Amino acid sequence: MGKIALITGASRSNDMGSAICRRLASQGIDIYFTYWNAEEEWPDKFKKEILEFGVRCDGLYIDLSDRNAAFTILDSISNTLGFPTILVNNAAHSTSDGYVNLDAKTIDDHYVVNMRSTFLLCVEFARRFEKSQQQSGRIINLTSGQDISSMPGELAYAATKGAITAFTKSLSIELAPLGITVNAVNPGPTDSTWMTDEIREVLAPKFSMGRIGLPEDAARLIGFLASDDAEWITGQVIHSEGGFFRS
Repeated sequence: MGKIALITGASRSNDMGSAICRRLASQGIDIYFTYWNAEEEWPDKFKKEILEFGVRCDGLYIDLSDRNAAFTILDSISNTLGFPTILVNNAAHSTSDGYVNLDAKTIDDHYVVNMRSTFLLCVEFARRFEKSQQQSGRIINLTSGQDISSMPGELAYAATKGAITAFTKSLSIELAPLGITVNAVNPGPTDSTWMTDEIREVLAPKFSMGRIGLPEDAARLIGFLASDDAEWITGQVIHSEGGFFRS
């Protein structure tokens, strides 16, 4: 049986999650994606696109703020495609705040998706992996470079995504004996669903490589980390930013 990957947050054609799905499918990996706030026809259309790679594909509509989301997702994928050996925690919640506007609800809304759902998916994946007798597994979390730069005006997002870095490094030590690598990828500012022309104009000169990052750039790195060639890489946060500078 081939590899199976679980990717969260694939809800639109040009988002990071969808690019990751395409990349892994191109490597012959079966795809199971979660989505939220997608257009009505999107899931079926995307499934058909992924099936054209010659792999199996299924998806699940789910709100990751549900405290039982991790268990629901892993039960569902196991019942449809089989147990995954690759987990990519891509989904995220993000709204602007700043110290004037930050309140309990804003913090909680970020926490339940960016931290709780990510952490619970990681550990439940590992628990089930251990029982599955699989030999090699991959966990890849998405962060946003909070360990190398500040994000004023996005305090809740920066704090909750920054926690993923610490979690990734600590979890990697626990799971290494099981054959599971745990890494994080910071894709830098990426031209996906959130970027406007105004933002592009400001950011473009800051990329040393001469262009703004695309979802496919991070997807290629994630494809490598999911491969057998990356079996010796764990506990790392890899910054894939095309020479982006923050001055």
